[in-house]
Amino acid sequence: MTFWELNRDCLHKNYPGLAGELEKTFRTEKEENAEWPGDPGSITVKEAGENRDMIILGRHVHSPRDPVREAERLAASLSPGTGPAVVLGFGLGYGAEAVSRLMPGRPLVIAERHPSVLKRALEERDLREFLSERKIIFVIGGNGGGIASALALLEKGADETGENPSAAPLVLKNRTLADLNPLWYEHAEGVIRTWASRDDVNLATQRRFGRRWVRNLSRNMTAIRDLPGISGLAGLARAGAGRGALPVFLAAAGPSLDRAGPLLPEIAKRCIVTAADTSLRFLLKQGVAADFVLVVDPQFWNCRHLDRCPSPRTRLVAESAVYPPVLEGTPFRETYLCGSLFPLGRFIENRVDPKGALGAGGSVATTAWDFARALGAEEIWTAGLDLSFPGLKTHYRGAVFEEKNLAESTRLNPAETGAARALRGGAPFKTRSAGGGEVLTDRRLSLYAAWFENRFREYPGVRNYRLFPDGAAIDGLVNAEPEALLALPERRGEIEERLEAASLAVGEAFSAPGESRERAERYEKARASLLEGLRRIRDDAREGAKTAEDALERRGNREGTLEALDRVNRRIAESGVKDVAGFLFPPERELEAALETAKEDRYGRHLEYSSALYRALAEAADYNVRVLAEGEKTAGGKAFFPQVPQKRSR
Repeated sequence: MTFWELNRDCLHKNYPGLAGELEKTFRTEKEENAEWPGDPGSITVKEAGENRDMIILGRHVHSPRDPVREAERLAASLSPGTGPAVVLGFGLGYGAEAVSRLMPGRPLVIAERHPSVLKRALEERDLREFLSERKIIFVIGGNGGGIASALALLEKGADETGENPSAAPLVLKNRTLADLNPLWYEHAEGVIRTWASRDDVNLATQRRFGRRWVRNLSRNMTAIRDLPGISGLAGLARAGAGRGALPVFLAAAGPSLDRAGPLLPEIAKRCIVTAADTSLRFLLKQGVAADFVLVVDPQFWNCRHLDRCPSPRTRLVAESAVYPPVLEGTPFRETYLCGSLFPLGRFIENRVDPKGALGAGGSVATTAWDFARALGAEEIWTAGLDLSFPGLKTHYRGAVFEEKNLAESTRLNPAETGAARALRGGAPFKTRSAGGGEVLTDRRLSLYAAWFENRFREYPGVRNYRLFPDGAAIDGLVNAEPEALLALPERRGEIEERLEAASLAVGEAFSAPGESRERAERYEKARASLLEGLRRIRDDAREGAKTAEDALERRGNREGTLEALDRVNRRIAESGVKDVAGFLFPPERELEAALETAKEDRYGRHLEYSSALYRALAEAADYNVRVLAEGEKTAGGKAFFPQVPQKRSR
């Protein structure tokens, strides 16, 4: 049997999908009109000592003398870490094999632009032992975005070897293949950088706003009892009873939304209109009332996007940690809650009234898209979903942030300073534009783009279109002419009928006889259980801290001390509110960085770490208790929106 036949049989056993793709590789390569090697014959393989060397367009992919030793040297030079390894460019597989040998058991992602390269490797070398590894994921073709999905899959899997699939990946890149496909490899590396930085971004956000989220939730907790969830709206746009699915139009707040302004009245005749909080003002200025507006950000300035934007035909969808005035007095027809993104809100919801979860990628636009999907949409049309700075603009003209900059500008602090700060504050870099060429984006926006790409792959039945190709290229978001949307039939009458029917059904179910009373009883029990559990964790943590500190001072009865700490650990681990208390807990590396005991004194270092850990946990639990007590006194207050400064005349 040939190497290909041997390797193919191994692939069919371990990677049947990949085997099927490689069996039709030559035809697929020709149809895709790839940049190289358009003709598989352009790949040649020659002897390299006792091994083989691949040559493409006259370039050696590996060392022409000793490719095995070269691969081992490169793999050994990788920075130490616990994350998965990513091999960019397979070639004849020497690099991937070296990583597998030097890091046994390490999860491995292999990304290769051209399937014909992988197939040629399987024709030239016996790779059955390597292909039998159980922690290898292949990402073949596409634009490299599938690497994020592969890393996410590894993160969800069981970790049996002690590695941390959530840690930053180690990257081994074949420089020759990267030089032959620079744009593909640049995008693949961008995907990896985005993945590696997401935890730092999330941690920084939580450290900055975590206490604000808890305070907001304490004020809004009765809303979980008193407002229905979006679960009653599920399937509203779905096809049925001889009627096709309704398309949904999603208005994000990027600069390209300006171009959609004249089209909005016609779009509203054909689509359910869903707006991010940041774009509602724009729609109202065009005379269009969104059917739904979503608010999920808990910050004050996101609350201001709704300031003086009365829309009695619009239904508000909010997360329970939003800035309290959003739920206390905004002039909308109806208000719905989506599932809480935070442990405190989820604890109450799960015991009182689950609302219906939506995905969250850090931006209201991500949650708005997931809401459109939950409605049952088969087509989602977008404008303003640029996730970049086309024309060096951050938002549509007239957005709250732009108006704020103009209103507060002075001769020494002009509005342009605020705009430049927004452009440069997030580690900007160039990325592929949906219209060709490049566009400026930043680390935060690239995280959102990666979220969308993963979500689009997760729900392939939803077709996603963008009206204007001004922003960053997003795999799965297809460019479409506005005329294609305007060619859809007008269905506003049907949309209104479905919205009314859904509102009536939700209202009847939520306000059914006895349901309000039972829900109130469940709420009181859940709140009492929450407070009791938090107080117990606070007291247990204080006990653990004192035990560790006393032992650190006296260094006696080591066995008794460890047993006492174990008892505290078990009580905390068995608590139903441990996730609520731990939400404000500092990261492990921060606690370790503050330790003063020498590393050689393992017992003393353990005691010092335990003391710091328990003190931080006790403080977090106590903060929740105090804020919940304060929130109960202020919940349900009158909404108040400070006046927006008037524009200064220039």
